[in-house]
Amino acid sequence: MTTGRGARARALWAPIHRLEGNSRVLALFKLANVALAMAWGFIVTFVFVRLLPLAEFRGFLLLVAFANFTISADFGFSTIIYARLRRFRLLGAEGSDFQPRDVAMLFAFMALVVLIGAVAIMAGMASGHIATQRPGLFLAFYLLAAMNIFTLLAKRALGALDRNLLWDAIDAVRRTLCTALLLLALFGLPILLSVLLQIALTLLALIAGLVAVHRVAGMRGGDWLLRGAVPATIWRDYMRDMGATMALTLSDVAAYNAPYIGIAMMTHDPRPLLVFDFVFKISRALTAVIRALTDAMMPRLTDAWHGGRPDAVRARIRRVEMLSFCAAGALAAALLAGGEGLSALLFAGKTVLTQTELALLGALLMGLAMLCVSTFIHTGLGRFGALLLPSLAFFALSVLSVPLGGWLAGVGDWSFATGFLLLYTAAHIVMALYHGRMLRKVARA
Repeated sequence: MTTGRGARARALWAPIHRLEGNSRVLALFKLANVALAMAWGFIVTFVFVRLLPLAEFRGFLLLVAFANFTISADFGFSTIIYARLRRFRLLGAEGSDFQPRDVAMLFAFMALVVLIGAVAIMAGMASGHIATQRPGLFLAFYLLAAMNIFTLLAKRALGALDRNLLWDAIDAVRRTLCTALLLLALFGLPILLSVLLQIALTLLALIAGLVAVHRVAGMRGGDWLLRGAVPATIWRDYMRDMGATMALTLSDVAAYNAPYIGIAMMTHDPRPLLVFDFVFKISRALTAVIRALTDAMMPRLTDAWHGGRPDAVRARIRRVEMLSFCAAGALAAALLAGGEGLSALLFAGKTVLTQTELALLGALLMGLAMLCVSTFIHTGLGRFGALLLPSLAFFALSVLSVPLGGWLAGVGDWSFATGFLLLYTAAHIVMALYHGRMLRKVARA
């Protein structure tokens, strides 16, 4: 009976598995999911800026920055799982140091990170550092955003096991329903109830994804209970990669979120913070698109890398670069044409970006494209250490762009937001040139 069910399952999966090997189909599915993720991210701002007073919305943006930090606080461990599980998939147990229970160990670590973050949020609200009249809503939204740390683990693990389409289908359903629930808050659904229902949907999607990881990776029930696992042993086995990814993640998260804190410290004017929030959302949207394009190429790229075929590696890298620059250029052109209207719509007319700011954002996106391609390819190949130095350099440039932007605005004929954005864009372009050199070295390796 079990054999019959297994045969039917394999027959059902066979056509999907064939599609899994088609990078174009994979890219289309991933880009569709990116569109849903982008829609949810923008609708969050669209909804909350209309439901919260402006002063409280400013606090909400800081909460979003903290949630972004927590989401990234898996310290890159999910990328370690991808790199090692991918080697396990391609080379077998002999060519990999991966153990199935490692997934459960990292899941437990991520749960601890989310718990610590929740305690920090509650302490911040209790002390008045996070000013809000809706502590339950703020905490629930933090939990909703932070749960993406777990979905990221499921996504990376299933991608390494050639089950990209399975996760994309699960995640597409989740994101569609969550977006609908978010919009219903504008038509009378209590916003807290909307967020709680989205948490429930995310839990269901996560359970489905982890069940698939369990079956495909050959895990046992005891693995989830960490039976036989020795944390010190796992830490020692992963020490080098963990040290690199922890430093890399902390640096990257600080670089991309520090302007939220820096701007809030330098001025009480909400406009610079809203301008950066727009820049952050657009840059995250492009990052998600490039992640989708790179993920679609990674099965063949990793196969060529581990198989010792440098010509194929170079061809895949060039293709991802070309597609990423095209995506960045198209987005930049769209922003120049309609960015003013989009920012006005997003922020309910409270902030409108100028054409100068939109042009700077377009240049920033071109630099960001190279940063993303390099970062995603290096982590997919397990080359974490190579990213640390450029990441620290970008962090320094990002932090300095806020005070120096304020100084630049003081000596020039432009606003604080424009002065900051000018230097923040320059930081992206400088680092893009460095990452371009790094990718050429990978192609020659």
